[in-house]
Amino acid sequence: MHQQRPSTIAWEYKTLKMPASGGFLGGKFDETALDMTLNEMGELRWELVVAFTTNQGYGQSRDLVTIFKREKS
Repeated sequence: MHQQRPSTIAWEYKTLKMPASGGFLGGKFDETALDMTLNEMGELRWELVVAFTTNQGYGQSRDLVTIFKREKS
């Protein structure tokens, strides 16, 4: 029996940065805006791979960085 080789999938990536709010120290994210962004990206076939915050100091976050991927067409 002949075994087929798996096809190679090519990916493209997109990085989005969402700033925190809350004055000088930042640290708060608008969950409603985040949900809207994630849903919009999903509608465009982007899949969230990872999300992380950048440290501003004293336990506060400056930005939320999100990285998405989708199969190249």
